[in-house]
Amino acid sequence: MADPFWPGDERAGSLFSGPALLDAMCRVEAAWLAALVDMRVAGPEARDDLAGLAGPSDVARVATGAEAGGNPVIPLLGLLRERLRARNPAAADWLHKGLTSQDVLDSALMRCAADLLERLRGELSDQISGLVELTERHRGTPMAGRTLTQHAVPITFGLKAAQWLTGVLDAAEDLAALTLPAQFGGAAGTLAGAAELARLAGLPDPPARGNELATRAAAMLGLRAGPPWHTARAPVTRLGDALVRATDAWGRIAADVLTLSRPEVGELAEGTGGGSSTMPHKANPVLSVLVRRAALAAPPEAARLHLAAADARDERPDGAWHLEWSALATLGRHTATAAGQTTELLRGLRVFPDRMAATARSSADALFAERRSLAPAATGDYLGAADLIIDAVLDRAHRLKVQP
Repeated sequence: MADPFWPGDERAGSLFSGPALLDAMCRVEAAWLAALVDMRVAGPEARDDLAGLAGPSDVARVATGAEAGGNPVIPLLGLLRERLRARNPAAADWLHKGLTSQDVLDSALMRCAADLLERLRGELSDQISGLVELTERHRGTPMAGRTLTQHAVPITFGLKAAQWLTGVLDAAEDLAALTLPAQFGGAAGTLAGAAELARLAGLPDPPARGNELATRAAAMLGLRAGPPWHTARAPVTRLGDALVRATDAWGRIAADVLTLSRPEVGELAEGTGGGSSTMPHKANPVLSVLVRRAALAAPPEAARLHLAAADARDERPDGAWHLEWSALATLGRHTATAAGQTTELLRGLRVFPDRMAATARSSADALFAERRSLAPAATGDYLGAADLIIDAVLDRAHRLKVQP
């Protein structure tokens, strides 16, 4: 799929798309149904993996039907039951028993997030490798350090690349630390329905068995089991914050490339610049422009997630929860797109050491003004602990990469 309103959106593929959400919701229903059968709450005749019952061609029907009940789970259930009765009436009868719509949609969104995180971790790994190589290769490449847009003191391009690397490492660690929980709580987060089903099946300690149903279903989905979080939305806001910190890191790289690739600076250039509709001489730094766009767009989407979390009330939210879905999907797709664009940007980045050195030489009076104020007779370089800083960042990158 592609979105003309967001150039590059096709890089996100099916992540957080309508078909992906539909598939994830079906997986949640199938996991719960399997848990009911495995624990002998439902009979073996109710076993069904729901495979082939719904697909991409059903997205429009589910989306259109979502308005009547306020969420897409309700029309999906109607579709699944309709088709399931023809091949497995027992499974159709047991489908969704003990669940509520929010359980299904929250768990499905976490399943979509798991697919997104897998993609992002791969992109970040590639970026770390590229930035390590860039840092090592340009450890001694002199350039002008700039603060508040003006020349400050000498640095090396290797140090700047190490600073970029620090942001990417921060993002990678944030994403690695995330755990995505399943949501199984029933109508008001008590698992009362699940416990009652266990009691009717004659199982001992029905509340514990209801809780075990949730644990088993979460494991089948590859999500963390835990207490219901219908109105405790930290899993969503933590995810959103981690995505924003990633786009922050990439936006900083893009901003530097945009500044340093200006013709009057000429110290960096994208591997293949974009064209202009009217000026054929231009090679626009399009990847950097688009990455910066994502970095500017991401925080407001995360703010919507926090707004929704702050307004969650009672045992199930009335409108705040509904606000989250599109915000999370938009943020997820934009982050995936920016990740791929940043990886490509770094892979093709062209560095012009001679231009960096020439700029530093021409501004030597300004770049060494601080040293003259401290030690008027001093000579030699003025790079301080730049090498030690680079070593520390590279060591951190190595330790992160070698972790299993």
